[in-house]
Amino acid sequence: MASLKGKWALVLGASSGHGAATALELARHGMNVFGVHLDTRATLPNAQRVQAQIHDLGCEAVFFNTNAADDQKRRQVLEAVRQRLPEGEHVRVLMHSLAFGTLRPYVPPDRADAVTRNQMEMTLDVMAHSLVYWVQDMYYLGLLGPGSKVFAMTSAGSHRVFPNYGPVGAAKAALEYHVKHLAVELSRRGIAVNAIQAGVTDTPALRKIPGHERMLEYASQYNPGGRITTPQDVARAIVALSQDESPWLTGNVICVDGGEDLVLI
Repeated sequence: MASLKGKWALVLGASSGHGAATALELARHGMNVFGVHLDTRATLPNAQRVQAQIHDLGCEAVFFNTNAADDQKRRQVLEAVRQRLPEGEHVRVLMHSLAFGTLRPYVPPDRADAVTRNQMEMTLDVMAHSLVYWVQDMYYLGLLGPGSKVFAMTSAGSHRVFPNYGPVGAAKAALEYHVKHLAVELSRRGIAVNAIQAGVTDTPALRKIPGHERMLEYASQYNPGGRITTPQDVARAIVALSQDESPWLTGNVICVDGGEDLVLI
């Protein structure tokens, strides 16, 4: 297994949940972290706390509070990344953990409560299509190369139906296909692309889902591991996969859930 010490990661969604936990776990293994997050004044301390903890671990942390789905802002971030990286060095880990979408039904009794075209398109763009745009720009700027690992966070909602989860579930399904297609196109270039399917995890994103209390209760009761998934479970899996020099494990949806998806209905 290769050392990650001194290498750089780029984490999209670095201020909370899986993104924050993974940024910190990578730093514990010596990685420097570029973090992209979108926080208001009220939630900005979360990002600042993660950044400070990375510094305390002896690693560099360069964070950008900006909209990761905006084309111009994405290019500004990547230009700053390119200038900061030593010449010829690639980003070793790209993690896509953007949780910003609409949770509304498709055909509720009242038309006013139905998801709109703009909401559907925004959800797909942020939570799925943006992965493609980040990979494209990074590759053509020379920021991804042999040994780079790309991870995108998906969920059981890509293939299971939860109330009001339709737009996000559709985005997760699209994200998983993007992962497979990118994996095929980038395989000969030594870049691995995989989706990580976490089990039900108590994160700020989950708490926005109507009925999340029932999801947590059900997962706690029926997960074969006897508990729900934690962001640290996901972070440790990503670190282990990032230490592998081979690009041969690619194009997969990797469940980090203690077997939850095998038994939940």
